[in-house]
Amino acid sequence: MSFGRANQQWSTFSKAWYLLNADRQPPGKLADVAAKYLMGMHKPIYHPTSRVGDHVVIINAKEIAYSGNKWEEKTFHSHTGRKKGRLMMRAFEVHELDPTWIVKRYVYRRLPKGSYGGMYKRNLFQKLHVFADENIPEEIKENISFVIPQPRRVFKGINDYTQEEIDNFPKLWIPSPDFLKR
Repeated sequence: MSFGRANQQWSTFSKAWYLLNADRQPPGKLADVAAKYLMGMHKPIYHPTSRVGDHVVIINAKEIAYSGNKWEEKTFHSHTGRKKGRLMMRAFEVHELDPTWIVKRYVYRRLPKGSYGGMYKRNLFQKLHVFADENIPEEIKENISFVIPQPRRVFKGINDYTQEEIDNFPKLWIPSPDFLKR
């Protein structure tokens, strides 16, 4: 085997680290993309029985966005196992307690269960790293080599423009001097 072939094989089977920004993204779309990279489905050598997945680092998990009124309507359930032990929390309550929990839960549910009681699923989940904001530990930051594009396009909000850009924006309508503002 030539030197180039060995390097090609090493780069094919090595574990890369990908960065995914969750700013203003729906958690379900984030989970679909993250699960694809955790399982290795983006690689040409993917096979369901092979473990070729990569690490995924998700930042800005506290900035996720639900559409409509889902922050109040969506509920998360758990049960203690005892009589009357059902717990229900709305999405905004869970998000206030732990901003990363919703993203982690969605990604965990998107992973395949596999055999041995979900051991494969737990091993894949260990390669997911979720952070509430952009503060990432240095040992993880130095490993990141690629950036995954966001699943949904994010437009600039009014707070993203500087005052100079707002002032230079062309005026579509100039009010007359006798115009009353209410």
